[in-house]
Order: sequence, then C-alpha cells, then structure tokens
Amino acid sequence: MLAVLSQAQGVIDVHSHIITPGFVTALETEGRLMEEGFPLPKYDLDNHLRWMDETGIETSVLTLAAPQPSSAAVVRATNEEAYRIKREHQGRFMFCAALPLPDVDAAIREAVYALDTLGADGIKLATNVQGQYLGAQELDTLFAVLNERHAVIILHPHRPNPVNHEVMAQTPLAMQEYLSETTRAVTNMISRNVLARYPDVKVVVPHCGAYLPLAVPRMKSLTPVMQANKMVGEIDWEANLAALYYDLAGAHSPETIRMMLTITTPDHLLYGSDYPYVAPQVLTQGLARMKQYLTDEPDLAPFKEMFLYKNAQQLFK
Repeated sequence: MLAVLSQAQGVIDVHSHIITPGFVTALETEGRLMEEGFPLPKYDLDNHLRWMDETGIETSVLTLAAPQPSSAAVVRATNEEAYRIKREHQGRFMFCAALPLPDVDAAIREAVYALDTLGADGIKLATNVQGQYLGAQELDTLFAVLNERHAVIILHPHRPNPVNHEVMAQTPLAMQEYLSETTRAVTNMISRNVLARYPDVKVVVPHCGAYLPLAVPRMKSLTPVMQANKMVGEIDWEANLAALYYDLAGAHSPETIRMMLTITTPDHLLYGSDYPYVAPQVLTQGLARMKQYLTDEPDLAPFKEMFLYKNAQQLFK
C-alpha cells in the first residue's frame, strides 16, 4: 500500500466528474437522462479513489457532468456534496462548483456561496445553458464577480442549443459537436474581449483545446475585415489567449500537443482524464502512454512534470 501511495504523489487530474444520486434523480424526473445523447455513467467514490491509487493520481478536480440541472436546489446540493468529499478526503479532491444558469442573479449568489463559504477551487461553466452562450453580454456581471475572486473556470461542452436532432443521431455529440461547442464558446469570449476585460479569471479549455489551434489563426486573419465592417471591436489577443489553459483529456498525442503549443505555452497544459466517462483501464493505459512519450520525445520531455502536476499546482495555487 505504501508503494502505491508513493507512486500516487504528483499527478493532478483537472478533468473528472461527479454524478450524484440527486442529480440523476432530478434528470429522471424531468425526462432528461438522455439529453446529451448517451447515458450517464455510474459514479462511485470508492471506485474513483481506487483508480486514482492504482494509476498514480494524487488529486482529482471534480465538476458536475452534463446536462445542466434545471433546479438551483440540485446545483446547491451537488456543490455541497463535492465540498463534503473534498473535506473528508483531504488532498485527494478539489472541486469547481456548478452554477444555476441561465439565471444570472442566482448564478452570482451560488458563485459567492461556493467560493466564499464552501471554499470551492473554482467554477464549472457549460458552453451554453438553454442557448445562453459564454461570451453573452448578460454574463458580464457574473464574470465581474469571478474576476474579483481570481476564479479558475473549468469549461465543459454541453449540447448545443438549438440542436439538429437528426445530425446528433448520425454523429453523437461527444464525437464532434462537443469540440465545436467548446470552440464556439471560447471564440465568443475572445470576440467580445471577455478574458481581456476580466484579466484575473483563468479558463481551462477541455479536450486538447478542441478546434482552437485551427480557429485562432483564422480569427486573427479575418479580424481586420470584420472590424472594417464594424462586426467586431478591438481584440486583445495576447490578454485573451493568456487566460486560457488546456486539459489533455481525450485524444492526446505528441502531435496534438505540438499543435496546441502553436497557440499557447507549455505552462498552460494540464493532465485531464474525463473520469468516469471513459473506462478506467483505458484511462490507465492513456496516462501510461502519455508518461512514456513525455519521456521519449526530446522536445516535450522538459515539460513532463509541468503537464502532469506542476502547471495545475500553479494554476490552483
């Protein structure tokens, strides 16, 4: 057991999910269990800890899964459950609190409670809730509150709204549209200079940056045309991009990391698993493969400890 615990020191997983019985019951009552196009995985805390010990993960950051609960009470109960888990398993878990959007006033109250009273390590935001996308003007007051608290935001894709159900049936959300959703939400924030205007907020983009390594150069090239037609204002590219961090959940590889480094720096990449949405044995193999190529690839080897835990330690202080 001591050998396992010794091995577990270090790796920080910034992308894992909590799925509480209350959350599942609420979705069942509302008939929304399959809203994201696939069933919710079962979550068991003991199994999560066992996998962390076996794989060498010291700390996991918990966030609420999709879809977004309709009830503010369900959001509150989930946040308090995540707080309880963090308190009872010191050093093993952190959590980023969910918010009851699209009600901005209620979201601000929950953010203040979660960060100031529960000591949440950050905030989880969906790409959109009922069509209210990140970057929308009505969310500026929320971002002002998060900026005052130097909040870390964990971003996660949800089903687009409106949605073409026929297209979603042909290609499940997780295979493509989630990447589009993430890219859409981040580019919305950039085009309105949100992250430049609230410089003390840091945003973790999931799934290896989605399509941003392709989207950012295109946005930059087209910005002068859009500005000439008064479609966008001034964009502080340096400040917006500096606020973005990226987890390596999903289809990570040396090639993917090199592509991500065209729009960011090595101190902004973080390990993420997406537990429990991927089978534990697959995640274990994926982490072992990552450790191997971060050892073998000469251009990436200097950043191995940064990606696995040091960057997360710095981000979450």
